[in-house]
Amino acid sequence: MRSRLADRLASARRTRFVGREGEIQTFQAALQADEPPFQVLYVFGPGGVGKTTLLRELATVAEKNNARALYLDARNIEPSPYAFLAALGAMLGLQPNESPLHALAASKHRTVLLMDTYELLCPLENWLREDFLPELPENMLVAFAGREAPAKEWLSDAGWQTLLRVVSLRNLAPEEGREYLKRRNLPETQIRAVLDFTHGHPLALSLVADAFDQRGDSAFFGDSFKPEAAPDIVKTLLEQFVQKVPGPAHRAALEASALVRVTTESILAAMLNLPDPTNSATAMEPGAQTAHDLFEWLRSLSFMDARPDGLFPHDLAREALIADVRWRNPDWYGELHRRARNYYLKQLQASKGIAQQLVLFDYIFLHRDNPVVRPFFEWATSGTLLADAMKESDIPNLAGIVARWEGEDAADIAASWMQTQPDNTLVLRDTETIPAGLLTMVRLDRATPKQIADDPATHAAMQFLNQHAPLRSGEAATLFRFWMGRDTYQNVAPAQSIIFVNAVRHYLATPGLAYTFFPTADPDFWQDVLAYADLHRIPEADYQVSGKTFGVYGHDWRVVPPLQWLTLLAERETAISPQNVAPPPANQALIVLSRAEFDSALHDALRDFSRPHRLRENPLLRSRMVVERAGADAGNEERMNALQALLREAVEMPQVSPREAKLYRAVQYTYLKPAMTQEQAAEALDVPFSTYRRHLKAGMIRVVDLLWQKEIGAGAR
Repeated sequence: MRSRLADRLASARRTRFVGREGEIQTFQAALQADEPPFQVLYVFGPGGVGKTTLLRELATVAEKNNARALYLDARNIEPSPYAFLAALGAMLGLQPNESPLHALAASKHRTVLLMDTYELLCPLENWLREDFLPELPENMLVAFAGREAPAKEWLSDAGWQTLLRVVSLRNLAPEEGREYLKRRNLPETQIRAVLDFTHGHPLALSLVADAFDQRGDSAFFGDSFKPEAAPDIVKTLLEQFVQKVPGPAHRAALEASALVRVTTESILAAMLNLPDPTNSATAMEPGAQTAHDLFEWLRSLSFMDARPDGLFPHDLAREALIADVRWRNPDWYGELHRRARNYYLKQLQASKGIAQQLVLFDYIFLHRDNPVVRPFFEWATSGTLLADAMKESDIPNLAGIVARWEGEDAADIAASWMQTQPDNTLVLRDTETIPAGLLTMVRLDRATPKQIADDPATHAAMQFLNQHAPLRSGEAATLFRFWMGRDTYQNVAPAQSIIFVNAVRHYLATPGLAYTFFPTADPDFWQDVLAYADLHRIPEADYQVSGKTFGVYGHDWRVVPPLQWLTLLAERETAISPQNVAPPPANQALIVLSRAEFDSALHDALRDFSRPHRLRENPLLRSRMVVERAGADAGNEERMNALQALLREAVEMPQVSPREAKLYRAVQYTYLKPAMTQEQAAEALDVPFSTYRRHLKAGMIRVVDLLWQKEIGAGAR
């Protein structure tokens, strides 16, 4: 079935493909030559000009010439050598330990590598040019497609000057645009007006044709526009298109698809309150649109693309759709945002490990365009940097960057932390030899008392923790000790943007994280954005090094844990006045129980398991594990149900050995079957009373330990 659908999809694309004859002939001539005149075809052009469409056509040309085509989209690849090679290996069907370079060298088939959205691989450009490409077989062709012209290093290198062919992709010629519109069945009377309006911009042409397909009406063109104003025409066309879709459900589906990273039938059903597509027993009203119907309609649109995990609109289309719905109907935008958020929260609770990290990525995507945060980020240019693990050889250069901005004493402290906690420093790299910046995260819970005392920053942070928020067994605390760009320090810049993103990843992915400290040399400048992110000013943790004073912000993740924090940020994003959206009041906030308090409360909860009126007063109702299970807005009844469910799961969980099962059964018969006395429980378990008591004690230790790990967040997030 997948093969037939793929054939139909490829056939439909070929039917609509027009133009680009010069580019195709150039590529085909290289394929057919005994010694290709170039090894790399570098195609660049603005958004919507047809780069992806051309790459797909080149793949078809390659296959017709008996060459294997490998298509990689940089949107699906982390910009690191490891991730790039892993993606290439997956395309080749290799095992994780197999080298794709060796496989390509040993292959008897000629191969063409096509890389789309190349601008996102800028951090890898030196590695690709100097390490990866030279290792490819000499008869292999590579095609890049991106928005930016090739960097000067490509053009100034005598070797690449002869092996690189650069193509600047522009709008379709008038005759090509006319042919495309004819293939899309536009009336001859409309074609001239469409061409005058679109100037042959491929995405604009396809939007006009889609609009005509929906209503048979394409006469909505205004004054002609300049070709460089493509985003404006796409916005205009999308506004018209949204008004001409088949019905309100289709319009809502289009807006929902623009809000989330990728669209599937499941999330479409959740965002539009449609029956669950995975439940065949769900009743549907006659004539109602299903999530499957709407998903198939979205897939038919020319400005929608697909990746392995779902559909997504073209970047220009996404921006225009979001801007339109947010301006036109902010309440609906907020409701879509809320539904998507709730969907991801459920997925987070039901997943773990890598799957959970992917859901977190989708969740974070909802916050990409926050109006308060946007001035403090430079997303457009941050793609030229790569966050990489630190090597020992990096330490002198990194210490030099610290010395430049914070002095020699700070540099000595930085070098010391990099040597004692080497895994906790991220290095920002660009095309220069010297690193472009750094982020050193000191784990306070893993530092010795002497290491903490030798650094004024860690000394102040640990003093604050000991006095106001002591760490419990198994909990972690992090001080983002050094963060800066090589040339920009802590100013708004690509380096700072990358650092902030990696700080958020640390919040979400660190098991047992209880507290984080974020120091800054200019606390007043960062006050608004850090307060927005629920980081609170902590003057008691301020410190001085080399005569410089640093102001510190912090967050207690036991009081407002990651999922509740994400919800708070989501509410602030969709609010008219984000700064007025406050965290939960003190009487609703989580409580931080010591291990002894937790153990006592858990024993009480088990004893009162079947007496809900006594559970109402149990402090575990405001514990992290219960609130995360029930939801931050849950009432007392829902929290009691959540607590009972957690207890039952812990006591009844499958055991790996018969001995373990005996211990848990003792707890189950004692607390979850309250009609029994302990003597009756021992009899039901068919063990002597002394053995039963021993099993009960050991079983309680295991149950309490299991739930304690859940409470402090030490499991997979």
